[in-house]
Amino acid sequence: MKKITEVGLAVKTLVAKDWGRAGARTWLVRRLRAARRAGRRDAGMSTSEYAMGTIAACAFAAVLYKIVTSEAVSGALQSTIGRALDAPF
Repeated sequence: MKKITEVGLAVKTLVAKDWGRAGARTWLVRRLRAARRAGRRDAGMSTSEYAMGTIAACAFAAVLYKIVTSEAVSGALQSTIGRALDAPF
């Protein structure tokens, strides 16, 4: 909302400085095109970031799976669950 107000104020200022409506409109169109071009500069980054995030998540899942299915952790989990089920109420 703040940006829209700033643009509106800038257009009013340009109209007041004898730029006229056409000049102010030209200025606004150029600013919007520049902002759109600035947003496109990062277009190729998201795919590689998603790919790296997916690879990292898969690696973390593989390590976690190896840890949880190991004998030590499996035995500890079984004993904890066994004690919880045998607990007196």
